[in-house]
Amino acid sequence: MKPYKNKINKIRSFALSLIFIGFIIMYGAIFFKEHQWLVIIFMTLGVLCILGSTFVYGWIGFLSTRAVLVECPGCHKHTKVLGRVDMCMYCNEPLTLDPSLEGQEFDQSLNNRSKHKD
Repeated sequence: MKPYKNKINKIRSFALSLIFIGFIIMYGAIFFKEHQWLVIIFMTLGVLCILGSTFVYGWIGFLSTRAVLVECPGCHKHTKVLGRVDMCMYCNEPLTLDPSLEGQEFDQSLNNRSKHKD
């Protein structure tokens, strides 16, 4: 089972990977120098990945400004919580803002109220 991560860090990692994927796609155009239309396609796809990354960074920056800042009980550092449950950015301790979820096993599905009713 893959370990849980903080949502903000997970989305930022995805945006960073989009940048690298875009550069790799654009460097792939070097192998098709003889076919100009393939170079244009590779360059366009690479630029679209980088623009998508810019959009994702802007979106998570906007979400990050609305996130609730809490102090982690484990490491006593301030971390941002998105949704009902999240992980600490530093020590990966489960955090919740909902008193009815305290003491329950951590699961990302707890963020969806309609699927998880007690």
